[in-house]
Amino acid sequence: MKLGIVGLPNVGKSTLFNAITRAGAEAANYPFCTIEPNVGVVSVPDERLDKLAEIYNPEKYTPAVVEFVDIAGLVAGASKGEGLGNKFLSNIRECDAIVHVVRCFDDPNVIHVSGSADPARDIETIDIELILSDLEIMEKRVERTKKLLRGGDKKMQAELDCYEKIVAALAEGKSARTIEFTEDELEFTADLQLISMKPVLYCANIAEDSIKNPDIPYVHTVEEIAKKEGSGVVVISAKIEEELGQLDSEDRQMFLDDLGIESAGLDKMIKASYALLGLISFLTAGPKEVRAWTIKNGTKAPQAAGKIHSDFERGFIRAEVVAYDDLMACGSYNAAKEKGLVRSEGKEYVMHDGDVVVFRFNV
Repeated sequence: MKLGIVGLPNVGKSTLFNAITRAGAEAANYPFCTIEPNVGVVSVPDERLDKLAEIYNPEKYTPAVVEFVDIAGLVAGASKGEGLGNKFLSNIRECDAIVHVVRCFDDPNVIHVSGSADPARDIETIDIELILSDLEIMEKRVERTKKLLRGGDKKMQAELDCYEKIVAALAEGKSARTIEFTEDELEFTADLQLISMKPVLYCANIAEDSIKNPDIPYVHTVEEIAKKEGSGVVVISAKIEEELGQLDSEDRQMFLDDLGIESAGLDKMIKASYALLGLISFLTAGPKEVRAWTIKNGTKAPQAAGKIHSDFERGFIRAEVVAYDDLMACGSYNAAKEKGLVRSEGKEYVMHDGDVVVFRFNV
């Protein structure tokens, strides 16, 4: 999973990126201090994997990972090249989803490119640039498709209709993700890499002193916008995340307890990102390795096996599955098997989050 962190300059993107990846990206109080995108790979926190490691004491421990890309601050006119905009926009196209950091605090000591914090205006500024960038690409795609159609390729008519539908919506200032597509149309959109079609997780960045009571008007504004478009929202304080990033696990938990919050912003972001992209994890466990594997919700057992190795999918015989909670209640795989809690599942079995699996195959 690759998440692109976007937003206006000085909204807390690089501070947040530093906190969650400990990568030490430059974070300064002026626009465009991030020129090249910073990339950090973060392990997905998963308590289930930790518990399995306690049981098996494996040689290797491999959590799922998320790649975060800190993309420089976009400004009005980015789609026309303002602030190195085209370069930054191309970086976003390579991501699976967008984490849009929105400034939800006032601070005269931190410069805002528009003079003051205004979440609705700031979100609209970014949205417009993403839409305009997509519009330029789609207008060119329409022209190319029309030429093919004039050349006698009648199969292109349905494709052209789909592209013109997208252009019409973008021209009205609507993001591509708000368009309703038929199944056939979704096939035409698969390779377009439209930025405004990517799922969005809004990250409402609040002040440190608001963390105990994040019920503030700025946050409500972000939540209302997200609800209208079916996007996700997490509320974080980038400064607090920065402090948490410098602590070991024991001190981190004490700090969270003192603040009265259950989990760090990173945990909330990853959980929300999984939900947004429709992802789940299945687990494999043994003395050699315990590991989490990320798959799309709805994936069948052979395709899940293929995540481990193509031979597993090609020669799939069955999946021996036990629910994580059942395994933990029994204390071991053999004990779960004796109680009849290990199921033998075939090719049509749809994987569930937290399934602990042994795949049987023959090639």
